[in-house]
Parts: sequence; structure tokens; C-alpha cells
Amino acid sequence: MTEPRILPAAPPYEPAVAKAFDAFTAGREPIKLFRTMARNPRLLGRFFAGSLLDPGSISIAEREIMILRTTARCGSEYEWGVHVKIFAARAGLTPAQIAASAQGTAEDPAWSPNQRLLIRLADALHDTATVPEDLWSALAAVWRPDQLLELIVLAGNYHMVAFVTNSLGVELEDFAARFPAAADEPRRRPELPGEKYGALNLD
Repeated sequence: MTEPRILPAAPPYEPAVAKAFDAFTAGREPIKLFRTMARNPRLLGRFFAGSLLDPGSISIAEREIMILRTTARCGSEYEWGVHVKIFAARAGLTPAQIAASAQGTAEDPAWSPNQRLLIRLADALHDTATVPEDLWSALAAVWRPDQLLELIVLAGNYHMVAFVTNSLGVELEDFAARFPAAADEPRRRPELPGEKYGALNLD
């Protein structure tokens, strides 16, 4: 897909959209995903109201690992790259962990034992839409029920975001990171777990 299927809204925005942007983006220029969602103001309002980026029951690192792995498995370079640039450093994620979130397995040495469980959870939800009993038992030994709910809802929410960015061909943000890929393959889908991954391009 070379052109977005639905073009982002452009200013001046209608009053409801402008109000939503002011409240959610704190005066910053809305990213292309938000401006695309603004083509349906009702959905934009629901989208912002359902955001899970506020302080929750899990750490920012746990949140971002789930988001990065989920969006990478969905092939959403747009959302993965935005979260790498805006949140990865804040979450304390290393370049090796960022690369492993896109390509690699839960056994990648970049991950701690608990982080491996998060990768397994994201992969299980992506591949089977459920969590096997052995994995659930391991997760429940680390996280409380309210935290497990948040992790699962995060995965579902960012599947939805990936559906939007992928299906509509939302144009990549200039500032965002790119999937590990050759320079002439900026939109290549990440390799699936177990396949070799290359150097990460954060520029």
C-alpha cells in the first residue's frame, strides 16, 4: 500500500475534534493515527477515552513490552515505531530489548525471566486468542488478577490499533523508529519468532 486509504483530517478541526485533541495531546501536534481517527469524531472520542497509557496497575516497562510485542507481531510498524520513540527510553528498555520485541523469541537473552512471560503472553494471545494453563499458572505466580486483566486488555487494544494502522495504510511518522530491516525495505513485516533478526534502526 503506497497511499493511505483514508487521509488524516487536516486543520482547522471541527470543534469536537479540536477539543479532544487539546485534552489528549496537551497542545502537541496530533500524530497521523489520531488525525485519521478524527475522520470519525465519535470513534476518536471513544479511542481517547479507552487509552491505557495512564498510570495503571502494571509498570511502564511491562506495559511497553506488551505493546511493542503485540504491535510487532501484528506487523504494525507505525504503532511499534511510535512507542519505541516516545516510551521505550522512559520505560528503561535497552536497544537489545527493543530489537527482541520485534524479532526473536521469549528466550532471547535480552529478557529477564518475568519479561519472558510477557513475551509468551503476547505471543499466545496473538496466535491463539487465549492463554494455555501452564502459562497462566506461571503468570499468576508473578502478577495479581487486576494486573493480568490489564495485560490482556492491552494486547486486545493494540490489536485494534494495528488493524487500523495496517488496514488504512497510515503513513509512518517521520520521527518514529522503523522495524529492523534493510534500508530499502522500510515496511517489511518483522520476521516471526525464532527467525534471525538484524540490526535495529532507531533513526
